[in-house]
Order: sequence, then C-alpha cells, then structure tokens
Amino acid sequence: MSDDTTGRPRTTPLGMPRVPGPPRVVADPAFDDVRPPDPGLLDDCVHCGFCLTTCPTYSLWGEEMDSPRGRIDLISSASQGAPLTAATVGHLDACLGCMACVSSCPSGVRYDRILEATRAQVERRVERPRRERALRALIFALFPHPRRLRLLRGPLRLAQRTGLLRAVRATGLARRAGPGLEAMQSLAPTLGPRVEVPELTPASGPRRAVVGMLTGCVQREFFGEVNAATARVLAAHGCDVLAPRGQGCCGALSVHSGREEEGRALARSLVDTFEAAGVEQVVVNSAGCGSTMKEYAHLLADDPVYAERARAFAGRVRDLSEILVELGPVAPRHPVTAHRRELVVAYHDACHLRHAQGVVDPPRELLRGIPGVRLVEIADAEICCGSAGIYNILQPGTAAELGDRKATTVLGTGAELLVTANPGCLMQIGQALERAGRPVPLVHTAVLLDASIRGQELA
Repeated sequence: MSDDTTGRPRTTPLGMPRVPGPPRVVADPAFDDVRPPDPGLLDDCVHCGFCLTTCPTYSLWGEEMDSPRGRIDLISSASQGAPLTAATVGHLDACLGCMACVSSCPSGVRYDRILEATRAQVERRVERPRRERALRALIFALFPHPRRLRLLRGPLRLAQRTGLLRAVRATGLARRAGPGLEAMQSLAPTLGPRVEVPELTPASGPRRAVVGMLTGCVQREFFGEVNAATARVLAAHGCDVLAPRGQGCCGALSVHSGREEEGRALARSLVDTFEAAGVEQVVVNSAGCGSTMKEYAHLLADDPVYAERARAFAGRVRDLSEILVELGPVAPRHPVTAHRRELVVAYHDACHLRHAQGVVDPPRELLRGIPGVRLVEIADAEICCGSAGIYNILQPGTAAELGDRKATTVLGTGAELLVTANPGCLMQIGQALERAGRPVPLVHTAVLLDASIRGQELA
C-alpha cells in the first residue's frame, strides 16, 4: 500500500504505519510572520551531501526529500511562497530531529534551528487529522506534567504487577485504538517503588560546588533511581545538590514538537526556579532536556524580561558527565565486575548529547575510569535509535525499524551491559532488544557510576 501524497510505503516490514496520514488543511502561504525560518540559515546549506550518511531516514529509504538537504529545499520553497502541502508536512514529520546532520555538516548549517522554527509554523498553520490531534493532545496533557505522571504511575505499576497490562496487550485493544497508543503502552518501563530525590543532598567531604539538579518529568516519575544516583554521585564529588521541589518541565518535548509558546512558558518558569535557588550550575541527566536548556538564550532571545536571564542560565547548564569530568575523579571507584571478571560495557550516544550538545568524550572517560569495566564501541554510533522524544509514539513503524537496527549493532559488540544517558533511549533500545529475543541489561550512566563509588552490585 502506498502513501498517496508521497509515493512512499505507509507501512514498514513490521506492518506498523510510518506516517499517521496527510494533514487535512494545507497552509497557503506556508509561514506567518512569527519567527519563520531564517533565510540566512537556509542559505548556509551548499547541498554537499555530507549529511546523507548520518541521516536515519535517508539511510532507511534513500529518498532525497527525507534527507536534511532535501528538507531544507522544501522549507526554502515554502519560505519563498510555496504552500505547506501534505507531502511536505509528511517529509518534515518523518524527521527525527536527531541532529546527526548538524555534527556532520562541514558548513555549520544550523538544521536544529531551521527545523524547530519550521515545526512551530506547522503546528500553528496546519490542521492534522482528528486521531493524530487527539494523540498529540494526550501526550502533551501527560508528559510535561510530573504530577499527572505520578497519578498515572500507581495504576500502571499495579497493572504491571498483577499481569493486567500483559492481558490488555494480548487483546490487541491498544493496537485497534491506534499505533501510537500501542507504542505508549509497550514502551512503559517496568516500575518499582517510587524514588524521590531530597531537596538538598549535602556534599560528602569538603564542599566544592553548589549545583542545581533538574529532576525532569518522565525521569522523575519513571526513572527516580537515576535521579537518586545522580544526586549521590554529585555529592560524592563534593557538590551540595539542590533539587527545588517547585521545578517543572524544561519544555524540551514542546519545543522539539513545534509547541513553541508552551515551551517558552515552561522555560521561563524553570529560569525563575533555579535563579531563586541561587546555584552555580544546573546539572542535567537527560540529553534531550539538556540540549534545550542550553538553547534557552535563543528560545527567549526576543523576550525583553527574560533574554539576558536566559542567556546567563543557559551558560550554567551542564550535562552530568561534563561537570564530573570538570570536577575530576575525587570519589574513589570500586570494581564493577561480572562473575569476578571484567564487565564488557557498550555506551550508546543519545543524539541530543552527542549531536546537539557535542558531548562525546566525557561519558566515555567516566566509564573507562571504573575498575573492571572494558568499554566497547557500537557500530554506527551516530545513527539514532528511533526514540527521539515522542517520535517513537508518533511514528512507531519507523522508530521500530531504527530500534531493531540499533539492537543489532549493540548485540554485535558482545556487551553484557548497555549504558546511555537518556530515558527515551533506555526504553526504546530495551524494547528492541526484547523483540530480538536477546535482552541486555540497560542502565543510565549515573547508575553505573553510583554503583562503583558505593562499591555495590548493580540491581
């Protein structure tokens, strides 16, 4: 079956829809006057093709319009008066926003800013099919709201423990309701007791820094043990760790999905929160969150009240691995072994850490510093696993295909443990490894470091 607007298949070999469907209303003209894509940024692209080998969708389909330079051509045409057609929106929606093209571009094209500006226009200007609107509304009614996720957490954990969730999956009800809902259900991690980080975790030994810590949304409610490990590791390196109770979402999912004003409002609130905390730096353990927070200066550049404050805030944001390398290995490391021999560990680069933030060496340096660990590299490390924020919910077929490819390369390393720095990657790759029938334990970087510092076995 073919997509009648693009000519590409609507389904992947897994039989899952690749693109939800064409928008009902096409915008003509394409863009309004509210922060449209910068023509100067569009003109920076010289169509050299260096981006092609690192683009996940181009690697899958070999379609020029599903490459970064092809999408830039579509956006340039729209900026010159062409309408946002169903085909154009389909090609833009198919982009993961992984930013591999940014780190591979010799001309320094800011595809990240081009894409975010364009997606904000699409969000305002194009009416999507009713089912897709409902799915997006559900996602953004839940994911950026930690308190709502907390309310969901209890029933979800009960359904997992009693087998009810497994029974519901077997009925196929979620599949019939829509592939996005099925993806949400299948991606949910197995939940244990809720773990909450204290508002203050004091430094162990002499205090070297006072840092704030983003607790996040999905990270806070579904991966609380990662936050707890992060706070302990920072404290072990001489940091007083402040995790303000009143902090909310950083706005990353909203910004990356074109919900620009929502993202800006969340960014302002987070700036207020950490300014009031009086911290020297703000530490982030989720790649997608960190990449957006480091771009607050751009996001709020035209806000007369927040522009300078956002610039100062963004300059204080550090990924966990960055600040730990800056502080140096103060806390002693104990061996983390497998059956009294070395533990073979593969590290997966989260795209918004490797490509958007350019943080590649620090996590590897930290992992190599753990006694008993042998770090191995994953082939095609620059290619996205298919998580990409909410992409694996909106485009589950494509995401599953990329996840399966990543699972194959992970298994090819012979690793006994997979480490990464993003909750979405943990869920996405874990599911793909289960589909492959060869599950490999996955942990966040902070969890492995914490186990080494405390001299404990991994749970």
